[in-house]
Amino acid sequence: MAYSAGFSPHPRISYANAAPTGAASEAEYLEIATTRHCDPETLRRALDEALPPGLDVLEVVPVRSGALAERLEASVWRIELFDVPDAEARAALTAFLAADEVRVSRLTKQGVRTFDARAAVHSARVLGAAGDHGSEPRGTVDPPAASAEPTGDAPRVLDGPESRNGVTEGRTSCTARCCAILEVVVRHFTPAVRPDDVLAALRVVAQLAPPSPVRVTRLAQGLLDPAGGTVADPLAADKDAGGA
Repeated sequence: MAYSAGFSPHPRISYANAAPTGAASEAEYLEIATTRHCDPETLRRALDEALPPGLDVLEVVPVRSGALAERLEASVWRIELFDVPDAEARAALTAFLAADEVRVSRLTKQGVRTFDARAAVHSARVLGAAGDHGSEPRGTVDPPAASAEPTGDAPRVLDGPESRNGVTEGRTSCTARCCAILEVVVRHFTPAVRPDDVLAALRVVAQLAPPSPVRVTRLAQGLLDPAGGTVADPLAADKDAGGA
C-alpha cells in the first residue's frame, strides 16, 4: 500500500461518498493506492480476510479512467418503515413527489442548515409486499417546477415486485408485521440529501411519522440514467478497458 509523504504519512485510502451513520449498505466504494501493480483477485482476498465477518470485499478493479467520486451520481436506498401500512406510505410519497419544494433542517457542524430535500430525489416508489406478485396500476405525478438544481424526468410512484437496479422486488427483510418499504433514487447533490432527510420531508408534507425505528439500506450507487431511473455500475468503464 502507498503512503502519503510528509512528517505524518498516512495510507492512501479514500472513501467515496460513504453511507451516513446508522445506515446499512451493499454498495460502498473506496480507492487504495499501491506502490506496485497487484493482481486484483489476490488483493481482494487479502483485504477480505483482514476484515471482520459481515464486511466483504466483493471486487477489486484497477483504475483506468477518471475519478471514482465523479461517477457516483446517485444512490438507490431501501427504507423499511415498520408498523406503517403501505397505503399510508404511498399517500405520503405521492404528496412528496407532487411538491415543488420540501425544505427540511439538519443540525451540522456549522449549525442548523435548511435545504430542499425534494430536488435531489429523482424517483421513489412503494415496493409490493413480500411474495406479492400481483399487478397493480402504476401511478404518475407531474414533475416539480424548474429549480436551480435539475430534477430530471417526471417522478414516479411504482408498485409491484419488479427487478430494478439489480434488486429483485417482492423479497425483503420485513417480517409478517406491518412494514411499508420505499425505494428511493437520490442524486448526490450538495448539501447531500440523506434518507433521514427524505423521512423528515415526508413528515413535513404528510405528517408521516413511523412509530418504530426505520431500517435504511443502500442498494446501489453509481451513474444515473435519467430516462430509465436506473443506477449503473461505476466501475464498468474500468472493467471494459481491462478487457480490451
